[in-house]
Amino acid sequence: MKRIDCLGEICPYPMLLLQKEYDALCSGESVLLVTDHHCTLSAVGVYCDAQGFRYSPNEVIPGVWEITITAKQ
Repeated sequence: MKRIDCLGEICPYPMLLLQKEYDALCSGESVLLVTDHHCTLSAVGVYCDAQGFRYSPNEVIPGVWEITITAKQ
């Protein structure tokens, strides 16, 4: 699983990094995006819905989320 560390980064930077992993996601690899910017949660959701990816956000500590993104099979 690829990990994208976006702690301290604000949108659109996390989304740009996620979009760079499009080919990896399409080939079946999972991506873990770590963020502390709450707007990234909704942006990832919109992107994943549009691309047909599954995403699962998990607030690991208050204000920090790990979002697992995978291709739908």
